[in-house]
Amino acid sequence: MADLGQSRRQQIGRKAVHIDDAEMALQGINMLLNNGFKESNELFSRYRTQSPLMSFGASFVSFLNAMMTFEEEKMQIACDDLRNTEKLCEADSAGVLETIRNKIKKSMDSQSSGVVVVDRLQRQIIVADCQVYLAVLSFIKQELSAYIKGGWILRKAWKMYNKCHSDISQLQEACRQQSSVQHETDNASHNAPVENGVTAEALDRLKGSVSFGYGLFHLCISMVPPHLLKIINLLGFPGDRLQGLSSLTYASESKDMKAPLATLALLWYYTVVLPFFALDGYDTQAGLLEAKAILQRKLVVYPNSSLFIFFKGRVQRLEYHINGALTSFHDALELASDQREIQHLCLYEIGWCSMIELHFEDAYRSFKKLKDESRWSQCYYAYLTGVLQGLDEISCMGLKHLFLGAVHKCHGNMKDCIQELLFATQDEYARQMNSYIQPYAVYELGCIFLSKPETVEKGRSLLLQAKEDYTGYEFENRLHVRIHSALASLKEVAPQ
Repeated sequence: MADLGQSRRQQIGRKAVHIDDAEMALQGINMLLNNGFKESNELFSRYRTQSPLMSFGASFVSFLNAMMTFEEEKMQIACDDLRNTEKLCEADSAGVLETIRNKIKKSMDSQSSGVVVVDRLQRQIIVADCQVYLAVLSFIKQELSAYIKGGWILRKAWKMYNKCHSDISQLQEACRQQSSVQHETDNASHNAPVENGVTAEALDRLKGSVSFGYGLFHLCISMVPPHLLKIINLLGFPGDRLQGLSSLTYASESKDMKAPLATLALLWYYTVVLPFFALDGYDTQAGLLEAKAILQRKLVVYPNSSLFIFFKGRVQRLEYHINGALTSFHDALELASDQREIQHLCLYEIGWCSMIELHFEDAYRSFKKLKDESRWSQCYYAYLTGVLQGLDEISCMGLKHLFLGAVHKCHGNMKDCIQELLFATQDEYARQMNSYIQPYAVYELGCIFLSKPETVEKGRSLLLQAKEDYTGYEFENRLHVRIHSALASLKEVAPQ
């Protein structure tokens, strides 16, 4: 029976090589990102029974379709597809390194042994990927039991990523040592097999494959508020931001099907996460050079990608090129005609850019559409549509000053910005209602003063005031993360 199972795995491996499933899967993802959703789905569906990798590609498209629509039926189809792919890959789950040792002991053909090792590593990575996407679908239900189930699934996925990453790293090291020895004797090529038959090229792709999930885990967990991070670390989840970025960069430069997704993850980090959470302190321009370099390379490859054009708009907005940003977001909106959730991302940005330009009617239309269509944050969008109507009322004066301060800051009018923020800190109605307006206004003032050497101490004092003098207001944890990051960055620049 063991021989039959072994023969079946080798046949699957040979069939995968015959159709070049790795290259075909990457082609399918590229189609997807260039708005060829239908073509990508047809490609993966046609070959989904030919290899685990193509099966995963079909399941990923199904998952993405569910996330774009949030229709219950499509979410159930995505769950079923992911579980079927998982079952296909879990047919054999023995340890990779143990398999290698067994194959060597039995003196099997080197190349055949390598095919089996690559196939099994790929299967384990795919299982971990499927578990992550199943966890996401579980979280969408927004139920306590679903959160618990999703957390348990994520922990399983992390363990698999961690083990595969370790196994592949060990194999790469063995490959480098073997290549070094061969290079001294016969100048071996990059694709020459090591002792167990696994080539350096295959290991590079597998490392890229596992680095996507491995890096995302590190990066996402590193963004958890400091008071929760220790608890999460105790549960077995890591949170090394630099490791996460390094792994995602490796994945983005690989030949694996998830390379484009890793590139999008890096753009998301540099253009959304950094400015939103202020993870590099008060420097909102951090990461823009990296994002612009990525876009310069990739927009040529993905000229019709609504997501890449969306991130182009994010860069333009962060550089305060608001008119250019609006053009990019409108272009992305048009390209995403069949992708509702991407449309909502674009509408959100169009709304805020319109507010920055003081085009309140345009902003109102965008947020009204989001309020009516989006499944997420409906209260928030209702609040924004109300504010864009309720601005000259006494109850909204503090918010108006905070908003105008942000607008002036975007346009580089720092004198007017400071004046508006000072008005916001003095708003009596906001103080009585214990609103978030005053602590956020104090924080923004602190960041402005930190940017000049002669007013650094005043800026530090304002940040501490925002942290210690206000409590119990909305978005308090979010502001504390920003304050903590700004103060930490200040200590790194000028240690006391």
